[in-house]
Amino acid sequence: MEKLTVPQGAFQLARYPQRKNDPLRAWDAADEYLLHHLYEENLLDARTSILILNDLFGALSIALTDYRPQLISDSYLSHQGTRANLIRNDLSTEQVRLLNSLQDPDVTFDVVLIKIPRSLAFLEDQLHRLRACLHPATRIIGASMVKGIHTSTLNLFERIFGSTHTSLARKKARLIFCQPTMETEPGTNPYPSRYTLEDTGDQIINHANVFSREKLDIGTRLLLEHLPGTPASNTIIDLGCGNGVVGLIAAARNPTAELIFIDESFMAVASAKANFQTVFEGHRKAQFHVTDNLNDLPTGSADLVLINPPFHQERGQGDQVALDMFRESKTVLKQRGELWIVANRHLGYHIQIDRLFGNCRTITGNRKFVILKAVKR
Repeated sequence: MEKLTVPQGAFQLARYPQRKNDPLRAWDAADEYLLHHLYEENLLDARTSILILNDLFGALSIALTDYRPQLISDSYLSHQGTRANLIRNDLSTEQVRLLNSLQDPDVTFDVVLIKIPRSLAFLEDQLHRLRACLHPATRIIGASMVKGIHTSTLNLFERIFGSTHTSLARKKARLIFCQPTMETEPGTNPYPSRYTLEDTGDQIINHANVFSREKLDIGTRLLLEHLPGTPASNTIIDLGCGNGVVGLIAAARNPTAELIFIDESFMAVASAKANFQTVFEGHRKAQFHVTDNLNDLPTGSADLVLINPPFHQERGQGDQVALDMFRESKTVLKQRGELWIVANRHLGYHIQIDRLFGNCRTITGNRKFVILKAVKR
């Protein structure tokens, strides 16, 4: 396990979930740059109130525990990783208040630290929500690797808060400095947004950090065209549910089934819940879980698991998240239960699924996507 060494101290940090021989660190050079800047400019004192956004595994929060910061994240894994790293460094979990991205703090802050997320829409939503947490002297500092800061990023800060400038690059990281002008009129927060599902005419609600929030993505569309409908499916899981469209269509095709929607994004599950309740008007039974894959569900409890697996965790890419989904799906499925996935063809998931289940059938595919099915035997 690697150690983050900064002016605030030395801290043992791990990503979450912790994996053997994980080549990725639990922090990046932007975290280091930001912590050094706070120290070098003497920006904090015992009375400073701090709000942190998008601190992936708690590197900033843990280094700044003396100030009892509040952390807003849309990621269940981020919350769990921060708690685990606090304990790992013999710090009380009460020293950092964890909020999800739909919870707004009820106080103002002297310093706001923002790790810039991948999604510009999510950043826009966060900046709009932040305005209620500021006073005229609040300092706002963003941080990212250089490749994560674009002209559109700076334009957002300018439009919503006011005067914005950037630092010089250090170790391929850069800081954003913004002094909010409360007289600035940023317009209305456009999130959550909506689009119409062509096949059903339903209005689909999408919070800002939901995958494919503007329209149905091509892979999901392919899966919806081939979703199974069978009276034998009593429990169906939409794993990595996003806005819940896959589960909605599965529910319509399996009228007696109970649906379970699972995602590690608070905004995703909130979107799925809103959509399910709107479409079925309280007449169908469903569960909604913000959690890490299928850890909370009983062994042998599901008839069908549906997945459009991600291939990244924040800015890190790889197939580990998807492979964890496949393994846990096998555990949760009943005998003769089925796993259906849609994925980019080039990822070659059929090899891992066949190795895990002992079978893998290609239902259909096109030049880019493939639908795979495995049966638990």
